[in-house]
Amino acid sequence: MKQPDPQNFPGGSAATWRIGADIGGTFTDVIALGPDSQIVPMKVLSTPPDFGTGVIDGVARAMDAAQIEAADIDAILHATTVATNAILEMGGARTALVTTAGFRDVLELGRLRRPLLYDLSWRKPTPLAPRRYRYELDQRIQADGDVTREVDAEELNELAARLRSDGIEAVAVCLLHSHVAPAQERAVADRLRELLPGVYVTASVDISPEPGEFERSSTAVVNSYVGPVVHDYVTTLAASLLERGIDAPFSIMQSSGGLLDASSVVERPVQIIESGPAAGVIAVQKLAQLLELDNVVAFDMGGTTAKASLIENGEPFVANDYEVGGGMNITRSMSKGAGYAVRVPSIDIAEVGAGGGSIIDVDAAGALHVGPSSAGSRPGPACYGQGGDRPTLTDANVVLGYLNPSSIAGGRVTIQPTLAEKVLGVVAERIDSDAASTARGAYDVAISSMTKAVKAVTSERGRDPRDATMVAFGGAGPLYGASLARELGIDTVVVPVHTGLFSSLGLLVADSEHQVVTPYRDELESLTELASVFDEMSAAVRAHLGEGDIELERIFDMRYHGQRFDLRITLPAGPLDTAFTEARHRFHAEHLKTYGRSGSDALVEIVNVRVRGFVRSAVTIDRALGLPDTTDPGERSWRTCYFGAPVETPVVTRAHLSATAEPGPLVVEDMDSTTLVPPGATARLDTYGNIVISWKKEIGA
Repeated sequence: MKQPDPQNFPGGSAATWRIGADIGGTFTDVIALGPDSQIVPMKVLSTPPDFGTGVIDGVARAMDAAQIEAADIDAILHATTVATNAILEMGGARTALVTTAGFRDVLELGRLRRPLLYDLSWRKPTPLAPRRYRYELDQRIQADGDVTREVDAEELNELAARLRSDGIEAVAVCLLHSHVAPAQERAVADRLRELLPGVYVTASVDISPEPGEFERSSTAVVNSYVGPVVHDYVTTLAASLLERGIDAPFSIMQSSGGLLDASSVVERPVQIIESGPAAGVIAVQKLAQLLELDNVVAFDMGGTTAKASLIENGEPFVANDYEVGGGMNITRSMSKGAGYAVRVPSIDIAEVGAGGGSIIDVDAAGALHVGPSSAGSRPGPACYGQGGDRPTLTDANVVLGYLNPSSIAGGRVTIQPTLAEKVLGVVAERIDSDAASTARGAYDVAISSMTKAVKAVTSERGRDPRDATMVAFGGAGPLYGASLARELGIDTVVVPVHTGLFSSLGLLVADSEHQVVTPYRDELESLTELASVFDEMSAAVRAHLGEGDIELERIFDMRYHGQRFDLRITLPAGPLDTAFTEARHRFHAEHLKTYGRSGSDALVEIVNVRVRGFVRSAVTIDRALGLPDTTDPGERSWRTCYFGAPVETPVVTRAHLSATAEPGPLVVEDMDSTTLVPPGATARLDTYGNIVISWKKEIGA
């Protein structure tokens, strides 16, 4: 395995500026925060396939705008899609799986689930480790951890020779029942690292030491598949930062919503697959806590996708496993089997292929479709004038009058309305309509698609979306947030400050985090033994997080006997016997809320024991919500917008709004995003500068 060298990563300094950078499908968003709450937002086009170039460009521009030097920076915080892209584009390493004899095909057997029950043309995703690259070892570990057959040293040497001759670039090792007796698997992985220098090697027990051979195998394979790509990306980006004199700690957002140092990410890249979406949810979580909102739907729409997540009682839902690479995830519960199983903690985010760059098309029956195909940043929407020749949602918004007809992103992206009208006109002819009606139809189709994402994290979890407030963010989220909320019966939408760069802002306020997990065993029924295991796990977490005020959470994965899926239950602080009893009560309540029924204590079983440690961010969300002082917001302008019919609509900046609610329609233009306030809604500013859109509640609703 390629071992990270601490000397190759930025270190520390006595500086005062923090910079967060988030890669999106169209834009790379950078935001710099100074010691006196100075905010410098920056938006640059993403630079696929070398996304690091866009990050460095954005950081350099932010530094120039802030008039700071490299020595002034005390942290670089990053959210990246590099691991996700490696899977979606099938651009990872040539990966092998080494497993116990007789278990070569566990990846293809998987679980008996079909995400599309009635689609006879559906096929399982191609394994990331093809069958010809799956190798067996004649060894055996029993379910109780008893090793009945050791690995033969000569067999392992011969295996290494085969891996070398087959040109293998990465290896995942997952032996049967290794989670209860990990020594043999780790020994195999260590020996392969010795015999195959330069090859990335993963031991499944170092990533996911939990029951479930399929899930452990799949997680280990995904980790190895993206390992070399992430290694090269992170180390190159770190080197580029050092070349520019930025000797500051470099951290990356994990799927679970906590920051992890870059050198650890190189060892466990599977932990950053949902890096970008997680950063946005954390920003919403911190904002919800500031505004004292109990239940919040986080709605994030960018250039490629729209994502939804639920924050309940100030905390986002965290799933213990999920799937990646199976297309756009609409509902986790019903789409299992569509992608590659990954068993690491991740914020539960539902995603659909509806972003600003999503392509508008017509099927054979004459129905409009939006996405999941996207124009991305290159060529991008037709209105960008970069060669795009297919209509996108951004083009539709230009035709509808919702977007500035000359430029967006603070003037960095020029808009050519005639190009948008031309490509929309082609689609309009196919459905015997006009460009404006077709554009509005595409807008409504996108809203319908997005409701599925919100329902996946609310009603399908037994939660009513009408009980929540929506926070809409991302480059395109505020254009659709109010209409989406209306469709779902949500009365209030908050559009935060720096909404188009809100995921980057989330990086500034995110906590550093590390988790460890241990399978629950019979001996842990003794509270003394369980307390000892918690102490060992807590010590491991503290050792990883280092110095600082570290907070710890004890967590059980719990279910009823006979169930396949479990729920994460956080134990309260205090004596373990009392916490154990309270955990059962919490599990019953959560099961009742989620599934509509609950059982007795006798049916409850614990699957895993977890300890989550985190160090709170030094930056609070209120400090990062500052806006430049604007004494003169300038004159209002007017633009014709289409809401089923043309309407002359005021176009304002955020500075034009006040604490007094103003009726829609309104278009509010920020540097990084545009907010649409439809007819029938009102908009005002709260004390932090956030736009609050309200719908008048229907009688009896």
